[in-house]
Amino acid sequence: MDPFNYFNYFTEIEEHFWRKRGAHLLVSPLDWAIVETWQKAGIPLQAVLKGIDRAFESWQRSRRAAGGRQLKSLAYCVDAVLDAAEEAQEASVGTGPEVKSSRQTSEIFSHDELCKYFEHNSARLRSSAEKQRAKNPALAARFDETAKQLEKALPLLQASGSLDLEDVERRVTVLETKLTAALTSDADEEILLAIKREMDSSLAPYRRKMSVEQLAQLERQYLQKRLFEQFDVPRLSLFYLT
Repeated sequence: MDPFNYFNYFTEIEEHFWRKRGAHLLVSPLDWAIVETWQKAGIPLQAVLKGIDRAFESWQRSRRAAGGRQLKSLAYCVDAVLDAAEEAQEASVGTGPEVKSSRQTSEIFSHDELCKYFEHNSARLRSSAEKQRAKNPALAARFDETAKQLEKALPLLQASGSLDLEDVERRVTVLETKLTAALTSDADEEILLAIKREMDSSLAPYRRKMSVEQLAQLERQYLQKRLFEQFDVPRLSLFYLT
């Protein structure tokens, strides 16, 4: 995926969906999780947009549209997006080596933007650690350690010269993975149960349309998002730097 598209992935999809829908909607945790599964699967942005277009065309021919109902979730677009992604992959076979974008990854974000993003996330993690210090010291320690790792990266981000954003992204992804594991392991069972109930309710209308693998990945992304929100933990990926 082109670096520029990667780091503007959600914004482009969100705005396209809004244009097709004809109105701005609150972005649901389910929609966020769906976009994250597409992003992590490496589905090209243009394939996603094409799939959304097709899903809306299909919806307009449905009885639900005839009855005045509107398409409200990206979950309806999953099959169409996957079909468009497969077509894009098939079309790319035999087309020769990929032509790299002339836009350098180091130009996407300035050093100052990256530093402010890391500093902001570190401060939020420190604040969240204080909230958990008494009742959940293990989580507090994980938040503090993650903040420390972000702060240790600041000299690298402040240095002159180009940055390897792909390597920066790999590093913060590792930190997010560790945070997710800690939250899943140490969160109160009632919190996990409430998120599970919410997730099952959100996914209920779409379960029959998705494969077991699709559902499993979507559930992982949904759980991660809601746990991060529950404990006021920031997402660290550059995917969220807007």
